[in-house]
Amino acid sequence: MTHRNVIAILRGITPDQAAEAAIALVEAGITIIEVPLNSPEPLNSIARMIEAVGDRALIGAGTVLTVEQVADLAAIGAALVVSPDCNPEVIAATKAAGMLSYPGVMTPTECFAALRAGADGLKFFPAFLTGTKGLAAIKAVLPPDTATYAVGGVGPAQFADWQAVGVTGFGMGSNLFKPGMATGDIAANAREVVAAYDAAFPA
Repeated sequence: MTHRNVIAILRGITPDQAAEAAIALVEAGITIIEVPLNSPEPLNSIARMIEAVGDRALIGAGTVLTVEQVADLAAIGAALVVSPDCNPEVIAATKAAGMLSYPGVMTPTECFAALRAGADGLKFFPAFLTGTKGLAAIKAVLPPDTATYAVGGVGPAQFADWQAVGVTGFGMGSNLFKPGMATGDIAANAREVVAAYDAAFPA
């Protein structure tokens, strides 16, 4: 299964919309989805998404801060764990459970700590503070195959600028979804994001 390197961040989504939102995203071409754990009933939403599109998408959680939360996600069959911080214990637990790990980082120290703990990719958050020049400088010292994601304050209009400095992908929150948004609007936003991604990262 191949995926565009776009993580949909559905902060605030409710279980009653979870499945239809996930289906809309997958049909638009976004197949990596996270539900932050500070959303209403996040494990319920994630379980419904896995049931609806788990064979076509990677579904998991964001704002994961503890090893206990990692265990809860593993128990429902989640595929990825995204965090705002770099916690080696959370990363190690995630990998031990067979899930993908995307911790939040900003400095070279955090980047290398995350990689040593087994992270699959680095979430530069908030990316608007790092900026493209900051990422370019940090990438110069990272292993060349390190996956890097810009998250926070980056929209489709900036994709090409970040691609030019070697970013791997993006996390999209409010550009895709806000609580209460109709599923049709989520789908329209997803198509816009996919078009911008495909233009910046031609196959």
